Amino acid sequence: MTAETSALPANLPIGVFDSGVGGLTVLRALRQALPAEDFLYLGDTARLPYGTKSGSTVARYALQTTRVLVDIGVKMLVVACNTASSVAMPGLCAAYPGLPCTGVIEPGAAAACGCAPRGRIAVIATGGTVRGAAYQGAILRRRPEATICSRPAQLFVSLAEEGWTDGQIVTDIARRYLDPLMAEFPEGGPDCLVLGCTHFPVLARAIQAVLPEGVRLIDSAETTARWVAEELAARGLLRPGSDLPGAAGAAGATPGPGTVPTKGTVRFFATDDPERFAKVGEIFLGESIRPADVSLVDL
Repeated sequence: MTAETSALPANLPIGVFDSGVGGLTVLRALRQALPAEDFLYLGDTARLPYGTKSGSTVARYALQTTRVLVDIGVKMLVVACNTASSVAMPGLCAAYPGLPCTGVIEPGAAAACGCAPRGRIAVIATGGTVRGAAYQGAILRRRPEATICSRPAQLFVSLAEEGWTDGQIVTDIARRYLDPLMAEFPEGGPDCLVLGCTHFPVLARAIQAVLPEGVRLIDSAETTARWVAEELAARGLLRPGSDLPGAAGAAGATPGPGTVPTKGTVRFFATDDPERFAKVGEIFLGESIRPADVSLVDL
C-alpha cells in the first residue's frame, strides 16, 4: 500500500501493533480519545518480548506485522511498542510512504519536555529501549540542555502481565529500580518520569507512590492517543461522527447538536495462544476480551 494520504478512505480502521499485550494500554487510550474509530490490534505473542531482541530483528518483525495490517486495510499505523518505535520507524515509513505512521516515543518525549521546567527527565523502559537511547535522542532534539537519566525495569513487564499491580512485592521492586534512578538527580530529583514501556501504565499507582513528591509521570499511551487524534484531524482522516473537540470530521463537518457518535469496533489478532492473549489482555485494556474474538495469524 503506497497510496497518498488523500486517497485513504476515512472509514478504514487504525492499525495498532505491539509485541504482545502491553500495547493494549495504547489501544485503550486511543479508544477513549477516538470512540468512533475502528481499530485492528495485532499482538506478536509468538515472538515476545521485543525488548531482548537485536534492533535488526525487531525492525524485521515490525515490517512483518505491519504487512498483515496493511493487507487488511488501515488508514494509519500506530506502533504501540517502545522498542519497535525506537528502531523500526524509518523502515516502516520507507516501506509504506503513503501511510501515516507514528510510534510512542516521539509523543512521550514531547510530553516530557513540556512537563520538565528544569529540563530534568528520568526514563524507565525495557533494556532494548534504554540501550537504543531513543528517548534521549527525541528529548534532546527538543531540549538540548536537558538532563536525562534512564534505567531498564524489565521486571515491571512480568508484574504487569501477572496482574500484580500493588502490594509489598511490587513496592519493593519499584523502590529497587527507582531509588537509584532518583539519586542520579541531585537537588530534588527529576521533574518527570517517562513510562517508556506500554506495560508500565498499569503499575502507575505503585510507581508514583515511591517517587519523590512533585515528580510527574508521563504515560506514553495517553500522549500517543492525543497525537494520533490531532494527526488524523489535520489530514482529514477522522471518521464521520468522530467527536474530537474543535476538529472537523472526514466529511468536513463536526456532528450536529444531539448527534450520538458511532461507537467503533476492534478486531484482535495474535500470533500465538489467543486464550492467553485474551486473559492477560484484560489487565491492559481494562475490559474483558473473549478468546473467540482473537484471530490467530501466521507471520
